[in-house]
Parts: sequence; C-alpha cells; structure tokens
Amino acid sequence: MRLGVLDVGSNTVHLLVVDAHPGARPVHKTSTKAVLRLMKYLEPDGSISDDGIERIMETMRAAAEHIAAANLDELLPMATSALREATNGPKLLKRIRKECGIDLQVMSGADEARVTFLAARRWLGWAAGRIQLIDIGGGSLELAIGSDELPEFAMSLPLGAGRMTKTFLTDDPPTQDELEKLQAHIDEILPDAVAKFTELRQPDQVVGSSKTIRSLARLAGSQVEGLGGNTMTSLYRWQLEDWMPRLAQLPSDSRHALPGITQDRAFQIVGGGTVLLSVMRALDIEKLDVSPWAMREGVLLDYLDRLPDDSPHAKKKKK
Repeated sequence: MRLGVLDVGSNTVHLLVVDAHPGARPVHKTSTKAVLRLMKYLEPDGSISDDGIERIMETMRAAAEHIAAANLDELLPMATSALREATNGPKLLKRIRKECGIDLQVMSGADEARVTFLAARRWLGWAAGRIQLIDIGGGSLELAIGSDELPEFAMSLPLGAGRMTKTFLTDDPPTQDELEKLQAHIDEILPDAVAKFTELRQPDQVVGSSKTIRSLARLAGSQVEGLGGNTMTSLYRWQLEDWMPRLAQLPSDSRHALPGITQDRAFQIVGGGTVLLSVMRALDIEKLDVSPWAMREGVLLDYLDRLPDDSPHAKKKKK
C-alpha cells in the first residue's frame, strides 16, 4: 500500500511517501519539504505569531495539494514540539483540520523518542546489541536506550537546535557571551537526564539521528562501507570538538558552503552542535553512528506493526 507521513516539525513540513506492507522495508517514492522555522515566530507568551500562523497555513495548503496528488492509501499526519507547546496550538490545529482537511496528531516527546528508537533499531539490526539514541530536532532533544525494539527508557528535553538558536544565539555569528549562556543553560538541564541514564546498563552502541546530527557527521565525521553497500557514517567526540569553535566563528551564510551543512540548517547548526557535544560529554560518549532512518520512518514502521491481522493489507501480504 502507499503510505504518506506528514511531519510538521519546528523547522520543516515534510511529506514522505513510500510503498510498504507489514514485514517489508518501506520503498521510498517521493519526498516533499518546505522550510518553516517555526521557532522564529514564537512570541514571549509561547504563542505562534500571526505571521507564523499565515506561514503555516500557506505551507499546509500546499501540503494538502501534494497529498491529494499522491494517491495515498493512508496518511499519517503528525506535529511535534513547536505545535505541541504553542499556547495557540490547539486553535491552529482546528483551523488546519477545517481549511486543509488534515487532522494533525500531536506527538508527545516520549512518543517521538519511542518511534525514532524503533527506526534506529530496525536500521541497525539486532547485531547492534543494546543501543542508545540521540535525536536533536528543532524544538526538542530525544534520548532513549534499550535492548529491544522499543526503548527501556526514553525522554524528551526542550533542547532543540532551533529553540536554542532563537533563545540564545541571536547574533550571526554568535558572540562568546551568547555561547557561554547557551552552554550554561544546557548544563542546567542535562544533569537530571544524565543521572537517569547512568543508572541503567550502558549501551553497546550509540546512534544519532535527525538532520542536525547527519549534517554534523557529514561535515566532521568518518565514513566506511557498511553491509549491503550502504555507507556507515560515524562521528567521534574529538571531531566535533575540533569543528565546533570554527563553526561558531562563521556567519550562517558561510556555513552552508561546508560539506553537509544545508542552507536551511546553517543558522541553527551551532546551537544543535553545542547540544550534541554537551550530551556526548555528559554521557561520556566517544563515538556515535548515524542512522538515516528517524522519526518519520519510525511512524511508518509503528503503523505497519499495528495493522490487525484481518486488515485488507495484512491479508494481502499472507497471500
């Protein structure tokens, strides 16, 4: 069947279309993305500004046209931290449903971590052993750990790349004072999370997902040939420590000329990289491997896993 995942995140609206059935690897068909940068539209009271609302509605109307043309059997529309935490989020969700016919389902931070962990597990396979996940979105940081397909423990923290950039790194490039205030904020939030993870049995492998981590790994990391001709990308802490001071000194319009740093991520890559480096230091992580599968793939896999045995698509598979 043809499935679509519509991901309304803090930075982008992304429609991923795949052909899939239970027990099979989803086959990518099309992918459509629009840059939103919702964090820049947040007001001091936590609401999305009028300009932000109009930008969202414009993007959602365009998404509705793409959805109609995709001939989907099922659409899985979801929204993450930006709409989840906006004070006027519920009102905006109703407007989107009424005007665009898209019933966005707001994911909790724990659910984001859970389905992203599932995607990373399926990508890496059982040979990876016990894994720890790090995922940095625009609005939040997700952490999870476990030995099975679902995490033993997962949590979400308000340390997303876009959120940190808007709150602390307002100059371009950021000043040293801004960087120090960002680091102090991260150091204030992380210890409780670190305490919970260090109480658990440590992982055999650490995996990172999200565009922020993939971008940093392409810039600073190492690549080797993996199974099936796939390239495995790894990022060592020392590589990130080497690059971060240099990234912070560059203006954003120079950063996107670097390998792996796209224009839509250039402004917030320093904020995201500072969060990632802080997590790796706090959890004593020397190396992480990158999973190209993340939350959207996890949502698809979770949906397929939950299909009842008597559904038409499950029956078709058995035949």
